[in-house]
Amino acid sequence: MRQRRQGSGAASGLYGVAASVLARLERREGSLKTLVYGSHFPNTRLLYALVSETLRYSSVLDSILDAAGLFHAEKKLQPHLAKVLVYDLLLGKGLQGGGRGKALILKHRARLQAELARLKVQKKVSRNEDLLPPAGEADQALQMPRYVRVNSLKTCLDDVIDYFKRQGYSYQGKAARMEEVILSGKKFLLDLHLPNLLIFPPQTDLHENQLYQAGHIILQDKASCLPAFLLSPTPGSHVIDACAAPGNKTSQLAAIMKNKGQIFAFDIDVKRLATMSTMLVRAGVTCHHLAHQDFLATDPTDSKYSQVRYILLDPSCSGSGMVNRLAEEESTSLPMRLQALAGFQRKMLAHALQFPALHRLVYSTCSVHKEENEDVVQDVLEQEGKAFRLVEVLPSWTPRGLPVFPEAKSCLRASPEETLTNGFFVAVLERKHTEACAASSAVLLSETGSKLETNPNPATRKRKKKQTAFPNK
Repeated sequence: MRQRRQGSGAASGLYGVAASVLARLERREGSLKTLVYGSHFPNTRLLYALVSETLRYSSVLDSILDAAGLFHAEKKLQPHLAKVLVYDLLLGKGLQGGGRGKALILKHRARLQAELARLKVQKKVSRNEDLLPPAGEADQALQMPRYVRVNSLKTCLDDVIDYFKRQGYSYQGKAARMEEVILSGKKFLLDLHLPNLLIFPPQTDLHENQLYQAGHIILQDKASCLPAFLLSPTPGSHVIDACAAPGNKTSQLAAIMKNKGQIFAFDIDVKRLATMSTMLVRAGVTCHHLAHQDFLATDPTDSKYSQVRYILLDPSCSGSGMVNRLAEEESTSLPMRLQALAGFQRKMLAHALQFPALHRLVYSTCSVHKEENEDVVQDVLEQEGKAFRLVEVLPSWTPRGLPVFPEAKSCLRASPEETLTNGFFVAVLERKHTEACAASSAVLLSETGSKLETNPNPATRKRKKKQTAFPNK
């Protein structure tokens, strides 16, 4: 399946980088290809093969690792590194190189091999491949379109379309229905909901494309583009991105704001912030302020946040909607994990609603579980319901929120099966009883051109007409 690796140092380095990619996938820092290419590992093809195969066998490896009790015996063994090493030991070409991780795994080789054999007996199969999930689940990622967001801070939609035409692609215009999104060959089209989102066939690789490397286009799943699009902050406004890394949504907010105003971007991981800073520079973002800080530790009454009218809250979640994520083991520990995550998410949402000038907030997750989605929104609205309400957005969008409570239909859901995206959840909350709220809600409810007009007056429309031939800055 893979070529034999040579050199113990290179092999041990490969395992470490592969483990890092798996961890970053779990934290939703990018797609598999983006993270592999961004790792700067010299043999990206080898790294991609190792990570993708480990992902493919993830549920199998989880079962083996749990049954073998490896993490109880080796408490210092990093889980993602263990998964990569055990994959190569049991299912790949065999462990290569040296390193402490390899030595720890080899101590338990007999037990791990026995658990693999036991699993085959239990499943009544003889081949490793027969342990894999049904083909439909494994193939979801292969069928997902490649979504490309045009970065209007550096270019414009027409110029990007013309560029790809010159590269031999055939532009199909704007999609009118979901069936048209399924493409093949060198065809591409404009998304039917989002104004600066292009769609290419699955497996289109643009990581080496000069537009991507120059920050003119962002490789971002459509569902991930929804929160900033629905928040739709006006140019010049003050915005909080509460859990900002890796920065795709932050750069999208800056583009919507035309780099005018202030984005306060928070994250507790200094390494992720450093990566995000590099990404924002490449995207041409200048209106941001990065803070290595827990959003929960912020003081909503601090004068620096006195003008914050918009908050994008995309907190840590189970990641169960991500097609390329590590497979989620349905076990007795899942309910406890969801309970802990939901508790954290409720705290984040309740805290965000305390900012005195807040007008609109978007809450989103890449989870499919109602515990992290509708339940969180319902619980917080019961506390803050006198001040905030759910706003129905994109009325024609399906699927909607689960019918957990009457207003849940105002929320949006996304899934690989229905929207050809990662699984996602979005809720838009607005402050009640203000003229601004009433005006913007009417706008959010409309779908004229499937585009939110945050300032729909004649003067604005005239300015937009003048800018059609130029980048939106």
